[in-house]
Amino acid sequence: MDRVVWVAMTGAKHLMHRQEVLANNLANAATTGFRADLESMRAVPTTGPAGATRTYAVESTPASDFTPGAIQRTGSGLDAAIDGPGFFVVTGLDGNEAYTRAGSFARGPEGNLVTHSGLPVIGDGGPITIPENAAVEIGKDGTVSVASPDTPGKPQALGRLKLVNPDTKDLAKGADGLFRTRSGDPAASDEAVKVVGGAVEASNVNVVDTLVGMISLAREYEMQMKLLQETDQNDRQASTKLLGA
Repeated sequence: MDRVVWVAMTGAKHLMHRQEVLANNLANAATTGFRADLESMRAVPTTGPAGATRTYAVESTPASDFTPGAIQRTGSGLDAAIDGPGFFVVTGLDGNEAYTRAGSFARGPEGNLVTHSGLPVIGDGGPITIPENAAVEIGKDGTVSVASPDTPGKPQALGRLKLVNPDTKDLAKGADGLFRTRSGDPAASDEAVKVVGGAVEASNVNVVDTLVGMISLAREYEMQMKLLQETDQNDRQASTKLLGA
């Protein structure tokens, strides 16, 4: 009986965690550049004299889904989307480089190019300063330009976005939704990364698949609960018969 309870209890616990992962993905279905979290179950044998025959079921989120999202035109000169593999580089709250696919940029209070959440966007030569009320354009190579009144028709380059393309296997997603290298070392710039100006990349969450997955997990959780209830009933019946014998 104890083994059945152990398996059902651990299964139910980590089905709840998987449900949380899918719920978070669904909540970010409209978040620009969001990468859906993947989840998996793995068996972990327990240790100790009483646990030699028992295995603990553990839910984990080993990676993210790096399938590109749809590119949506916005018409805003400060918006940019990466066409293909690659990432924009920003400065995280910890002061270190972090990587994102969210290209919904803005002009910060001090004039620097920042993300929608206010994080500084890193250029190849450092921060990029945007003049007030300037008509900004972001080129395919990540060059940020503004129209120059002195030379009409010839944009003035303000800087170039730092674009990187590290191996996704070497990236870890933080609680802030940004990616960082597992080693902590900054990724090198990659000139092969292409940018689409005036557009953003949508989330890659498949809403239908996520909803179906959540319904399926709810049924699996109910099955684990039913197994625990039936095990408890069997245990009570066995005890009653032993005491009545």
